Amino acid sequence: MNLHHKKQDFNLFQQFSPAPFKRLCLLILVAFSLTGCATSPTSVHTVPHVDLKRYLGNWYVIANIPYVLEKGKVATYDTYSMRPDGRMDNVFTFRKGSLTAPEKSWHGVAWVANHESNAEWKVRFLWPLYSTYLVLELDPEYRWAVVATPSHKLLWVLARQRHLDDTTYAEILQRIAAQGYDPKRLAKVPQPAEP
Repeated sequence: MNLHHKKQDFNLFQQFSPAPFKRLCLLILVAFSLTGCATSPTSVHTVPHVDLKRYLGNWYVIANIPYVLEKGKVATYDTYSMRPDGRMDNVFTFRKGSLTAPEKSWHGVAWVANHESNAEWKVRFLWPLYSTYLVLELDPEYRWAVVATPSHKLLWVLARQRHLDDTTYAEILQRIAAQGYDPKRLAKVPQPAEP
């Protein structure tokens, strides 16, 4: 095992003092145990195939179903990069409360769970907990994507740019509704203007 990558998996641990960190661990444990155990009201279908090389890089969070770990975070984006061991580094970057707040990041790891499609991943930011990440929708040109948990509790609309046009966003809402996700639960994430 590469010790450098093992150390990165624990970077989230180092950002918290003991008491708040224990509360965070408890919240994460509850959140992920609920998402893993819930029964989905309808079956969820992923895209047929994800080209991992094309998927790597930055994905800006356009909207999500709000939950405790991303509450109050703005200018959020995920960066995926391939590791020598075949897994992916997953860096979640954000600002807290304001677009002018200092940028912070959490370091996690992701790995493909379904190698036929590459559309089902496991993602871990806090060892030993992980969540299932499904690529439900993906633009043919990899300009936007929709990822979610199979429990229907969490969902993210992602894009390569910080903003997505209204027509595309409306079409995405229709697509996720067909898979049993409630579009009314989505909240747009504030992003700065494109540089």
